[in-house]
Amino acid sequence: MRKGVGRIKRQFRVNEQIRAREVLLIDSDGRNLGVTPLDRALELARERGLDLVEVAPEANPVVCKIVDYGKYRYQLEKREKKQKKPSRLKEVKFTIQTGEHDFQTKLSRIREFLEHGDKVRVTIFFKGRQIIHIGKGQELLARVAEATQDVAKVDQNPVTKGRTLQMLLTPLPRKGGRNEEKDAQVRGQAV
Repeated sequence: MRKGVGRIKRQFRVNEQIRAREVLLIDSDGRNLGVTPLDRALELARERGLDLVEVAPEANPVVCKIVDYGKYRYQLEKREKKQKKPSRLKEVKFTIQTGEHDFQTKLSRIREFLEHGDKVRVTIFFKGRQIIHIGKGQELLARVAEATQDVAKVDQNPVTKGRTLQMLLTPLPRKGGRNEEKDAQVRGQAV
């Protein structure tokens, strides 16, 4: 069995492993029970059928919590996995002279990124004197936002940065984890 894969690297002292004489005790409901001698804290944990876990060994006094240790580790692992999940950022660039076919191609690329769960920054570059036509760039971004409203929401409204105009799109949360279209394709292939 491989160590460290999907596991919390931090080790906790539990019950008799705790070395402090007095601990700041936190109840299973999250209430602060104050500074308590270690023996009394262990006794309270045993009465409830739970464990005494050292959650902040560097604090003075050491902070311990009365919890079910297995459940506590599971929740920490779950939280850690959620934090590790990468949120990638893709960028698609336009100019105000982008033709209709190129617009549609880039739009389909944006939709593809969003369906994979990536955020997309849509950038419009203004070359030379095109900067005076910033309204055309805003219209183009509005068109992109309208065309993707079924799969994304505008996370950052259009912002001018130097000679660019940028907007950030984030994917809408999916219900059930997979798209209905993909499910339909899989059912169609199986039959």
